Amino acid sequence: MLEDLKTEVCNANRALVDEGLVTLKWGNVSGICSERRHVAIKPSGVPYEELTPGHIVIVDLDGAVVEGDLRPSSDTRTHVALYRHFEPIRGITHTHSHYATAFAQARREIPCLGTTHADHFHGSVPVTRVLSAAEVAESYEASTGTAIVERFETLDPLGMPAVLVAGHAPFTWGRSVQESLDNAVALEAVAEMTLVTLSLDAAAPALEEHVLQKHHERKHGKDAYYGQK
Repeated sequence: MLEDLKTEVCNANRALVDEGLVTLKWGNVSGICSERRHVAIKPSGVPYEELTPGHIVIVDLDGAVVEGDLRPSSDTRTHVALYRHFEPIRGITHTHSHYATAFAQARREIPCLGTTHADHFHGSVPVTRVLSAAEVAESYEASTGTAIVERFETLDPLGMPAVLVAGHAPFTWGRSVQESLDNAVALEAVAEMTLVTLSLDAAAPALEEHVLQKHHERKHGKDAYYGQK
């Protein structure tokens, strides 16, 4: 079971390059096993083109290594914090993709201006609060996870499978490793579209609520009818 998960996580990490979501080694993908006891994650600093399933590190939900000879991603404690609190999710993708990161650096939500956005994200993509100096000094990555969880206190992580960490970059997730990657691709696309739209009209209106609801529900609601059964 863990071998299959390591292969899936390896392939998703390598796909970050194909999808144009990473520069150098700025990104990582993880997945959690069906028993929700172990997480497979990219090792820190290993080039994507060299990555094999044998490189993938297995950690527990405290971030401690239980299998693998390499050091796990420096973002591991953020990943495990999300798995502990967002029970429906099975995969997490973290990138520094250009457009989504620009919004994170500006500390601005990505507003829902059109139906492309509404198809994937139920409303504006949220931004976390800024971490305190004490949080950064004590446990930066774990505190990042705490800030994300706090921001989602009243949000559904499946309806909004993305967040912008203030001054940092985006995280996305999903009910599978692949879905978390797909949501990272979608996030970058809508971030670019939003930035272009706002450059054309800084006062561009938000998508009407009834249209937003329709587009999101037809893909993700209990009576969804997009695609094939």
